[in-house]
Amino acid sequence: MPRTAYVNGSYLPHSHAAIHVEDRGFQFADAVYEVIFLNQGRPVDATLHLDRLDRSLRELRITPPMGRAALLAVIDELARRNRLRTALIYIQISRGSAPRNHVFPSPTPNPTLVVTIRRAAPFPKTLENWTAGAITLPDERWARCDIKSVSLLPNVLARQAAREQGATEAILYDRDGMITEGASTSVWIVDRDGTLRTGPLSNAVLPGCTRAALMTELAAHGIPFEELAFSRAELAAAREVFITAATTFVKPILTLDHAAVGDGQIGPVATRLFALFARHVTGGRNAA
Repeated sequence: MPRTAYVNGSYLPHSHAAIHVEDRGFQFADAVYEVIFLNQGRPVDATLHLDRLDRSLRELRITPPMGRAALLAVIDELARRNRLRTALIYIQISRGSAPRNHVFPSPTPNPTLVVTIRRAAPFPKTLENWTAGAITLPDERWARCDIKSVSLLPNVLARQAAREQGATEAILYDRDGMITEGASTSVWIVDRDGTLRTGPLSNAVLPGCTRAALMTELAAHGIPFEELAFSRAELAAAREVFITAATTFVKPILTLDHAAVGDGQIGPVATRLFALFARHVTGGRNAA
């Protein structure tokens, strides 16, 4: 069936959905976005994602185009019109369209809101085929990665470099050799001493919603972890490495820069956390 998109108050055929040529998201990347996994009709971690969307909008001083309840209603209607229950929901909000000028336009235009949806694979039943390789690259992004901006060119180039080297993700490090995050994921390790770690939040990293949800699960199940920065050398020496994101869930990294991570096998910590997150995604039911 033809796909349907939502643009500024209208449900339109996906092929006809469009924004103004002078939209500031198009011209300046003056826009933010969110991606939410819809599992059997339920938006996973919707509160976390919409909280982050609100924060990104505040940081850029963009007025939300509608309230949260209305946005959730749009998501529900879009899923209904596209007859999808397991899908990826993409939300993008720009400052709106105005004659091209670097400063904020005056008077303030109405924000542009676009919501699209596309079919997604169901949550994986096991980790057996849910693994990846990664490469490491210098972090060349801007200084406010805590804002989920659509300005993603360095991320695109990093992901392309990973693909060209047969990897899934590029894990980024700063000028001091400390890991920040993946091109589109949060990074976790089980260090050589067996401690589960992920880096602390700062302007250099996006506050991952899956990261936050997993932390809640860890605390609920009494699994210790540390928000402690780690270096590229510590990453290479880790017993286990895995990445998290709304579309990645918990994905073990088995090779790093073409060398095996640990013994090159899926580790026990990633296995346990995958099982915990599977129940989280499915609302406490078995993933199968």
